[in-house]
Amino acid sequence: MIASWFTYNPESPMLFTSSLFLGFFLAFYLLYIFTHEYNRFRAVYVLLFSFFFYYKAGGMYIILLAACSVLNYYLSKSLHKAEKPSARKALIALLVVANLGILAYYKYTNFIIGNINAVFDGDISFQNIVLPIGISFFLFQAISYAIDVYRKQIEPARNLLDFSFYLCFFPQLVAGPIVRAKEFLPQLYKKLSLTKEEMGMAIFLILAGLVKKAIISDYISLNFVDRVFDSPGSYTAIENLLAAYGYAIQIYCDFSGYSDMAIGLALLMGFKLPVNFRDPYKSASVTEFWRRWHISLSSWLRDYLYVSLGGNRRGKIRTYINLLLTMLIGGLWHGAAWKFVAWGALHGLALAVERVFKSFITLPKNIFTRIIGIILTFHFVAFAWIFFRAANFDTAMALIGRIGQVSADPEHWLSVISVYKNVLIVMFAGFAGHFLPSRFMEQLQNIFIKVPFVIKALVIGFIFWLVYATASSEVQPFIYFQF
Repeated sequence: MIASWFTYNPESPMLFTSSLFLGFFLAFYLLYIFTHEYNRFRAVYVLLFSFFFYYKAGGMYIILLAACSVLNYYLSKSLHKAEKPSARKALIALLVVANLGILAYYKYTNFIIGNINAVFDGDISFQNIVLPIGISFFLFQAISYAIDVYRKQIEPARNLLDFSFYLCFFPQLVAGPIVRAKEFLPQLYKKLSLTKEEMGMAIFLILAGLVKKAIISDYISLNFVDRVFDSPGSYTAIENLLAAYGYAIQIYCDFSGYSDMAIGLALLMGFKLPVNFRDPYKSASVTEFWRRWHISLSSWLRDYLYVSLGGNRRGKIRTYINLLLTMLIGGLWHGAAWKFVAWGALHGLALAVERVFKSFITLPKNIFTRIIGIILTFHFVAFAWIFFRAANFDTAMALIGRIGQVSADPEHWLSVISVYKNVLIVMFAGFAGHFLPSRFMEQLQNIFIKVPFVIKALVIGFIFWLVYATASSEVQPFIYFQF
């Protein structure tokens, strides 16, 4: 039994929502709080725990993570020292190609083989490749670090330990946020501190993340969304429509819940990670949506891909092409399947259309136009999520086809609502929490920070009881772990 705590089990990886992680983190943190005066010991201690966490979550791919740390540190160090432009260009090209090559091998080998077989009627065998957990996140961090060193926007990490700490820091290691070195590395060299208010905020974020993931997202997924998306034809048009809405709130609660917990855990340790979500479904345009959804990825794509392609500096037509290419690649980043490319293409086209529209028409800024914009944007995003979630194009089109058959028959609606009453209550709670005014959540957070410790303990106990009461018998991985 005890031995299983320290060995990797692919059927039960260690997640933030598991009791095993809670136990290990509490044990880790009891010693961590005494390391604030010993920077070098703290760095080694956190790095070792980060490696252990990655091993428990992803197995022996810990070797790949360590190798990527060494490779990127020393090549980036050589890049920083290089003076000749030709040498610098060669080194940055090598760094980018090496990281993308690793990503391509693990993530896209079978996708490429499948397309070659389909186009040329080939029979190349698929490879038995398991995607390392979080590989897209830590490799994108490595690429951003190398490019920032190349652009001379940052000084490189002082040593391999510091760089490995940055790349492997366990709160954001497997599902983001994607952290920039220029934001994180300076924190390594400052004396860490944690105020009473910051500790309260950290605990609040962790609890909020638990509620979003373990209570809302998992419940909707297991009891409704997964069943409909697995077999749209077996369910009514209304059930298919509600499943599309359900997935919209499920993926938000799942991913933003992870981000909240990652930011909260890091803050407990004295490190500040960037905000990754700002109520994205309150967006009145797709452009605004990408300023609020997975902010660390959208800003990464903007700064390291869109700008590198030329951004908006080469005329309108090139700007539209760059937007489309950026989102196509962003879609492919999410998964090696054409459905993700389609999802990215939909968003790229929407961004381009919005730019064209705004260049000809200026809408009045008032509450009416904003509400209309929010409704239209949400339904576009929810529609695009169908391709993101469905197993394949056929399933996506089947679900969309069923939704097209929705009628306004009150009896039919009432019948479906009565069957899925509990699921719909949880869905409503998720949407209601999301659309509450930001100031309400800020006030709730401030109240939690200020209440006595006994009240905090009671709230923590109640949340953990809710998680235990609603948890399924099987571990439910975070959606973005697969990316």
